[in-house]
Amino acid sequence: MSVSIEVIVARIETLKVAAIVNPANRGLLPGGGADGAIRRAAGPELNALLAMHGGLAEGAALVTPGFDLPAQWVIHTVAPIWFAPGDEAEKIARLRSCYSRCLMAARERGMADIAFPAIGTGAFGWPRDLGAAIALEQTRAAATAPARVIFCCFTEEDADFYRAAMAAASE
Repeated sequence: MSVSIEVIVARIETLKVAAIVNPANRGLLPGGGADGAIRRAAGPELNALLAMHGGLAEGAALVTPGFDLPAQWVIHTVAPIWFAPGDEAEKIARLRSCYSRCLMAARERGMADIAFPAIGTGAFGWPRDLGAAIALEQTRAAATAPARVIFCCFTEEDADFYRAAMAAASE
């Protein structure tokens, strides 16, 4: 199956797609960055639903309604914290799992498109080049991806890392 991959600069909470991905924390507690923006745009129902869920393991995915968002669904995932103690290879495997499980959840529900932020590269400290390379690698390797995958970057500088990863993968 062929997947259309796009890199855009936008605010993820404004995208009208089937699903957006929320880079959540393990407690599914309100956070900053993309998580905070998604929660504010979705409205209080999202916070209430996530509070009932309790938590989410690193590398897992949880699908919820988008409530007041333009996106119908939100897929929550938790990246490992890059600078926390632990084996680097295990952290990379869990970040890969974030992408593969989100893609699988979207495909299982028949979603035509999904938008990812730069998972883990903000407060969780992942190097942006490594995060972009893993995102692209997992998307291209996924047997169960939606037809359209968008990497939604907050800045042009972030988008450049995704564009560079795409160019390197094409060589």
